[in-house]
Order: sequence, then C-alpha cells, then structure tokens
Amino acid sequence: MTIAGLARGADVGVETVRYYQRRGLLDTPERPSGTGHGGSVRRYGVEDVRRLRFIRSAQAAGFTLVQIKELLVLDATDDRTRARELASERIAALDAKIEELEQARASLRRLAQQCGSGAAGPCPILTSFDQPDS
Repeated sequence: MTIAGLARGADVGVETVRYYQRRGLLDTPERPSGTGHGGSVRRYGVEDVRRLRFIRSAQAAGFTLVQIKELLVLDATDDRTRARELASERIAALDAKIEELEQARASLRRLAQQCGSGAAGPCPILTSFDQPDS
C-alpha cells in the first residue's frame, strides 16, 4: 500500500506517518527501481500498519515518543521486565496527574459554592484567577 493507504489503515494523516519516520519510529521503505506499474512509489505492508497502530495506542496511554521507541525495541526482544518498568513509570505519572486534577476539581467546586452563596462582592472564581503566583 502507499503512504496514504498506510495512514488510512491507522487512522492518521500522511504527515503523521512522515513525522514518525523522521523520529525513527517507522521505517521508510526504499523506492523500487523501474518504470513499471507502481514506479518509484514506496510501498508499505500490514506490519507497518500494526506498528503505526501500536505507536498511536502507546501515545493514547501517555507514553512519550522516546518511550514508545524503547517499547518497540522491547517488542522485538520480549523484555517483559523493562516493559513492566516503563508501564509502572507511566502509572506513577498518571497517578500524580490524577491527584493534581482532583485537587483542581475540589478547589473549583469550593469556589463555585462560594460564588453561589449570594454574598456581596466580586465573584470568588474570578478573583482566584487574578491572584499572583506564589
């Protein structure tokens, strides 16, 4: 398949495929020589689609492209220990982000309740965003 077919197969844009190629996550096939059908158009296979879907799924799980590159290498070596370490690191980062978001939600809830209290003066939500960083 062409690069457009590869992109369609993984539900990404052609420029995304090219970006992953530049980052070393996807191989760039050689252009075939000759002037026959297909000329000098690069061709991709089902393994390329699988790899591209793997990259997208790992990104959705929050892995960085550097980590994804390592995961792709691990996929070829079957190094479960390192894969588990990477997953544990990602889980810890997600837990920290969840804690941060829960704190933000609690603060916003508190401000919304204060704003709805009917007290005179400026809205606590608006004034909280106008505070200088400490």
